[in-house]
Amino acid sequence: MIDPLLSNTRDRMKKSIEVTQTDIASIRSGRATPALVENIVISAYDGTQRLKIMEMATITTMDSKTIVIAPYDASTIQEIEKGIMETNSGITPVVDGDIIRITIPLLSEERRQEYIKLAKAKLEAGRIMVRQVRQEGMKELKKFEDAKDISEDDRKHGEKRVQELTDEMIADIDAMGQRKEAELLQI
Repeated sequence: MIDPLLSNTRDRMKKSIEVTQTDIASIRSGRATPALVENIVISAYDGTQRLKIMEMATITTMDSKTIVIAPYDASTIQEIEKGIMETNSGITPVVDGDIIRITIPLLSEERRQEYIKLAKAKLEAGRIMVRQVRQEGMKELKKFEDAKDISEDDRKHGEKRVQELTDEMIADIDAMGQRKEAELLQI
């Protein structure tokens, strides 16, 4: 009874961490990564479809400062360029034949600090998601005890294991935050 609940709780916490990782990856760090542009939604084919760039093109990095986007359909290149410009992310796409090049400029110290604050806010949101999953797991254990499916000792043991799982996931989020902060402060 407790093991399936713990397994479900672990899976849901891992999904929360994946969401947080995706959020953190989208924060610009002065280094070119496909994550900076892959989730930008583009209004393609004269507005008939809304697609992410990763669904419309191959995204690669030439070096630590350059992202190259090669659309599968060359007719969408202008729409991709326009969509990137509309995000106001501080990156400027340049059409070069049938590809788009984006050169990532260096970040000012002020901008780095803004991005660190943004990263901390996203990390806190991730911690909150993990804690919500923990709270739901604790409620389920209490329901099991109230329904006489488990004993009080089993509930306390289950709560302890849910808390250990929560601590492990929060530590993962903290480590993710330290890596991102180091990446942002790197010049």
